Amino acid sequence: MNFAFTPDQLALAATVRDVLAAHCRPRELRAERLPAWDRLAEVGFFGLLVPPEADGLGLGLTDALAALEETGRACLPGPVVETAVAAPYLLPGVPKLASGAVRVTVVPPGAAFAPDADVADLIVVARPDGPRLVSKASARLTPRPGVDPCRPLFDVSFTGSVPLERPLESALLRATVATAAQLVGVARRLLELSVEYARARRQFGAPIGSFQAVKHQLADVAIAVSFAAPLVHRAAVSVDAGGTGEAGRGGGGSGGGGTAGRDAAAAKAAAGEAAALAARVALQTHGAIGYTEELDLRFWLARAWSLSAAYGGAAEHRAAVRAAVLSGDTRRYP
Repeated sequence: MNFAFTPDQLALAATVRDVLAAHCRPRELRAERLPAWDRLAEVGFFGLLVPPEADGLGLGLTDALAALEETGRACLPGPVVETAVAAPYLLPGVPKLASGAVRVTVVPPGAAFAPDADVADLIVVARPDGPRLVSKASARLTPRPGVDPCRPLFDVSFTGSVPLERPLESALLRATVATAAQLVGVARRLLELSVEYARARRQFGAPIGSFQAVKHQLADVAIAVSFAAPLVHRAAVSVDAGGTGEAGRGGGGSGGGGTAGRDAAAAKAAAGEAAALAARVALQTHGAIGYTEELDLRFWLARAWSLSAAYGGAAEHRAAVRAAVLSGDTRRYP
């Protein structure tokens, strides 16, 4: 299977990257809650997966994958995945979703808190009797401590809600793959920052990047990212092809004859591990300065840690892949 992006997909990603490079820099991350959101809305980012009858483009997840990776690379704050990927499936008829005027966040099954609920107009909450839709006016938010200040967590209580007709599992499956794409972008940026620093920082009369021990660690990160990226692409292809089932907290696996859940679990595990490794190596490469609040590196460190845990961690998704294989799902990748 060819996992290369098409020219149109790359052009879309380049547009998103240009917008984020101009409007989602570290200084904007420090000063604004939702930098670049209005600009992304202007170029149609939030309508990529929204059906055409709701003023969207109706594209598949694969088409948006490279653009989603760019949002991770830029550490874009806000409920990006939930609004741009999960909401078009769960709430296809909601007005102004494609324009980005309505923001959505999700509390998956087993999750205690809602990310970015402070800027969400609608909150989807998993309940034993099915998913419920909560409006901002009906919700009471209590801030909770989290590792990522650009992705704050909130406890959500509410006085009123309405049931959703569509199953939450399929939306979570899409969100899992989209989050994996963001993690690939985060890992790539962490690697870039580490390489830049290793070239500039000198010790014992030479750049630290010339030392074999540093080279090996950076190479390990590059290998991990190169391994994760095609798994994420494969998972997006499976989702677009209509694979179903359950695997991991993200929802989806090998049940029902589909493979999307298994592929999504493999992608999220690999991408989460790649980002976590990139974060660890970045800290070791930068040394003590890497732990400081003033260094821009901290944005990507926090995002790697927070997204690695979102929609299920690596251990959970590895267990889901193992269960899928042992249950008889032995189809090989083409």
